[in-house]
Amino acid sequence: MKKLLFISLAICFGWVSQAQVDTSNILMNGQQMPNFKISTMDGKTVQSAELKGKTVLINFFATWCGPCRKELPHVESDIWKKYKDRDDFLLLIIGREEDSKKIVPFIKDNDYTMPFYGDIDRSCYKQFAHKFIPRNYLFNSKGKLIYQSRGFNEKEFEEMKKNLAEQLD
Repeated sequence: MKKLLFISLAICFGWVSQAQVDTSNILMNGQQMPNFKISTMDGKTVQSAELKGKTVLINFFATWCGPCRKELPHVESDIWKKYKDRDDFLLLIIGREEDSKKIVPFIKDNDYTMPFYGDIDRSCYKQFAHKFIPRNYLFNSKGKLIYQSRGFNEKEFEEMKKNLAEQLD
């Protein structure tokens, strides 16, 4: 909140230009989850309308992305392994502009057990952001966005885990 206030004041008083403010996000905290349909690696589909009542973490990545490659092992060990058996939690790891031909070998090479989805045409991603990965979006059980992050650093990842634990623990 303090960060948002500072940015707003900085723009008003001309301390930073409008170009320095991150405008790559489409979805903002407090907004409802957009409507989307995404397919698993084995062809099953998940629709956002089916996710009501669940806490949902959406991670956008690409197999070639360095920060994504650093973040995903933490998602697997710190989030997926802790919450995978819960009926009130869903994790969507979505490959931006990726399909099963790229994602399946990536999963095997890294021994991931998390659920991965392809978004070859960005039809899902473009409802959340214009650019940049990795990105995480955490929705509460009412479908409201409560946390989001861009890029990967351990401090922000710990903050995301804290927000997730507040929803599920």
